[in-house]
Amino acid sequence: MKVPSLTTLLLTLSCSALVPFNKATALESDTQQQAPLALMPYPQKSLRKSGDFDLTRDTQIRIVGDSTPLLDAAIERFQQRLYRQRSLTLPVGNAISATPGPEATEILIELPQFRASRALPKTLLELQREREKYQLHISPQKITLRAGEPLGILRGLHTLSQLVGSEAGPIQAVQIEDQPVYRWRGLMLDSVRHFLSIDTIKRQLDGMAAAKLNVFHWHLTDDQGWRLESPSYPRLHQVASGGDYYTRDQVREIVAYAAARGIVVVPEIDMPGHASAIAVAYPELMSAPGPYKPEDRWGVHTPLLNPANPQVLEFAETILTEVAELFPFEYIHIGGDEVNPEHWQNNPQIQTYMAEYQLSTPQDLHNHFNLQLAAILRRLNRRMIGWDEVLHPDLDKEVAVQSWRGPDALADTARAGHPAILSTGFYLDQPQYTAYHYRNRITPPDTPAHPRSEDDIQQQWAFEFPRKRGSAISGQLTLFSTGGKVTRGSITFSGKRSQPLMNISQHGPLTRFSSDTWMGPLSARLQLDGQQLSGNFLVGNAPYRVSGEFLKSANISNAPEVHGAKTAMTRAQRENILGGEAALWAEMVDEHNIDLRLWPRTFAVAERLWSGQIARDEDDLYQRMEAAEQWAASALPLQHRQQQQQALAQLLSSELVEAGLNLSAVLEPAHYYHRHHEKSAHATYSRRDPLNLLADSLPVESLALREFRNLGQSLTLNPKQNTDWKILQRSLLHLWRGAQAAEQILTALPQSQRGEDIQKIAELAILQSELSFEIVSRYSDQRPFSHDEEIAAREKLDRLKGMHHEIVFPAVPVLEQLCDLLQYSTTAPTKITKEESTDV
Repeated sequence: MKVPSLTTLLLTLSCSALVPFNKATALESDTQQQAPLALMPYPQKSLRKSGDFDLTRDTQIRIVGDSTPLLDAAIERFQQRLYRQRSLTLPVGNAISATPGPEATEILIELPQFRASRALPKTLLELQREREKYQLHISPQKITLRAGEPLGILRGLHTLSQLVGSEAGPIQAVQIEDQPVYRWRGLMLDSVRHFLSIDTIKRQLDGMAAAKLNVFHWHLTDDQGWRLESPSYPRLHQVASGGDYYTRDQVREIVAYAAARGIVVVPEIDMPGHASAIAVAYPELMSAPGPYKPEDRWGVHTPLLNPANPQVLEFAETILTEVAELFPFEYIHIGGDEVNPEHWQNNPQIQTYMAEYQLSTPQDLHNHFNLQLAAILRRLNRRMIGWDEVLHPDLDKEVAVQSWRGPDALADTARAGHPAILSTGFYLDQPQYTAYHYRNRITPPDTPAHPRSEDDIQQQWAFEFPRKRGSAISGQLTLFSTGGKVTRGSITFSGKRSQPLMNISQHGPLTRFSSDTWMGPLSARLQLDGQQLSGNFLVGNAPYRVSGEFLKSANISNAPEVHGAKTAMTRAQRENILGGEAALWAEMVDEHNIDLRLWPRTFAVAERLWSGQIARDEDDLYQRMEAAEQWAASALPLQHRQQQQQALAQLLSSELVEAGLNLSAVLEPAHYYHRHHEKSAHATYSRRDPLNLLADSLPVESLALREFRNLGQSLTLNPKQNTDWKILQRSLLHLWRGAQAAEQILTALPQSQRGEDIQKIAELAILQSELSFEIVSRYSDQRPFSHDEEIAAREKLDRLKGMHHEIVFPAVPVLEQLCDLLQYSTTAPTKITKEESTDV
């Protein structure tokens, strides 16, 4: 393979017009292959047919079967989308309309007559998958959408709308049979930490319907506020809301709006913890004496309801009765998470109460309270759902449990016989790369043990890394080597199940690997030197400095299993897993960036929940997500594009928005909880921290550099092997454009109008581009740095590493890997002694 000349590339770049970054440019393929259907979620069965359907102004929509208000409204919204997509207004007929002529085309919607005598499901979720089933057949003359119930037509109309696309042209003939894999496909929005308007919530419901999600989990109460009008306890919305709450009529409006789109609403009313807002309004209900002040700090707080006070049970029953009147769905969420027992343990009345009821631990008291809540909800013809912490051996089996602690907790819930819902891996506020969310499995696999070999040597290392907020993370690394080469291994975080290592490589003194963890995707760059472990873990996209020590080494015949499987779940236990929910907590989300945080990534989570484990590679995912993004921008009222542009116009100016987009294309906001930890260390970590940094205007991931990031998995010591030079060229082009945009901003924007974040990020973006050309040029020519040159290059890398005003430079890890490969390809391995300031 011929390595391209960097001089030629530089000439190409100098002749390139500086245009705003286009995601399609970053995703262009080297070979023309038949693209998958531009659909998200992807259907269960699809078959391309010959021919195309021409959608014209003469096309008629015809309905066969019983129409319903739900169906009529769905068809009207479909017509509105068609108009926004192609400026077409199609008439609607019915079964007795004149038969179309031989040249006419039609969209036929077939719904069998509803049989009132048919037995309805016991619960709304029991037959949800069957109720959402549809068939869509597109031929050159006719489009036929058929379903057994209106809900299936709703889902099929969104599929058809995506196939129509946003550009004029024929529609590919295809045959689709589709229905969801999981019954519960949700999105949780947090209206407490930052209040969300009715219009904003409706807009997200439109997006949810387009993504075929069916449960809107509405987080309405927490420490920082109470957002629901209460006739019986008015101080909750008068005093504890800060003036921001939803009236009962507004709630009914949202519930009806969701129902018209095939979405049910699950309210969350936190008890007994996350109760600071209740404490402000009614301190007499709490476990510790007041007074209490309104809380605007993020984090876990100590106020708890007092289970020994009879007024608390009366309060709970009254509030849940009010809630049940507003929300007709069978489930009501009571939170139940992060209960700090301090106030319970220090209250003599509660201690006496525990002794009276033979409750030995705070967990027993918590479960005792939850059983009372479950009984109240049963009398209201409702069922309870809570977070992981409500799980207890004596918990009522009807109570559903939502897992934020991970697949192990989810499996424990399912084995215990409770309905289970997964949110771990779908926290969109953290955030993570879309591919990580997409790889997340809803049903935990039964992990087999690695096969043993008599020649294998097992090494075990303890490690730890500190965080700016919360306790340090610790765990154990297990490596298996044959002939001195590491072949496989696992990583075990304290309290978590072992995860296998992927992409293991060793170059010089460095050992690299990756793994999907409960914190997000993790990439390691470690030195294992004698008895010491040092280096970095890249968690999400920002590094932690990790240290540790050697524990033991043994022949495999004497070593324990790496990560043997737990007892496999039975079929019945697997059926307990209802599905999953994406979660968007709102510490760093408000009215101005919510669409930017949610879309189009939520389509990927929705696909995992609707389509299950349909085999689709990540390149395919991103190509289809790009199509979904373009469709959503034209057909739906989502505002992810507008929100980014509006934020850049406020930060820079309307004249510099295009430059801002090019600069943003080579940046990323810090992932996982890195930004939360940074604000905890350097700001108030509260609602008082404004969300007006450059980091708040950025999409979650740089699609321009996605190929570059992934290139690190295939890089070798020899640049002529497994190196895709076209990807390198495209990536350098984007980095150069980002640097040019940074220079344009620094030149055009007076220093007095630049924030500290913009000044520093622009300077570092220029450095990132310059260093990229230097390292890639040397790697292509196999010209290692001299000792002094290497020190200078690594000092520049260190300047770029870590977080800068809550922003990271995603090209840096691959540049560092290229530098490592370059130095170790022709020189003897040496220990890297320079201490790197990369912890976040």
